[in-house]
Amino acid sequence: MEIWINPACSKCRSALSVLDAEKAEYTVRRYLEDPPSEAEIRDVLAKLGLEPWDVTRTGEARAAELGLDTWPRDARARGQWIEALARNPVLIQRPIITADDGSAVIGRSEDAVRSVL
Repeated sequence: MEIWINPACSKCRSALSVLDAEKAEYTVRRYLEDPPSEAEIRDVLAKLGLEPWDVTRTGEARAAELGLDTWPRDARARGQWIEALARNPVLIQRPIITADDGSAVIGRSEDAVRSVL
């Protein structure tokens, strides 16, 4: 399994603690330093069953700079959102865990993290 984290994020550190306590095998991806490609974001979105605007941190200063609150949230704008996430990984919700079975979860709670174990 792989977990996308920002080490400064308390939710990410909590998720890692749960994984460690359960002795899970995982790979850490510091996604701010190693941003996912548009293809990787599309893949994760499919696994999550979510749209790009569902995993966007709209409260970030960068979101305001881009004017994301005015962007349409529809199929036509989907590519624009994915491109913005790839170019501005700070906008991606965290932590995202992808499991070996093809499932994925945004691990912001202990229960969410445990759901992929």
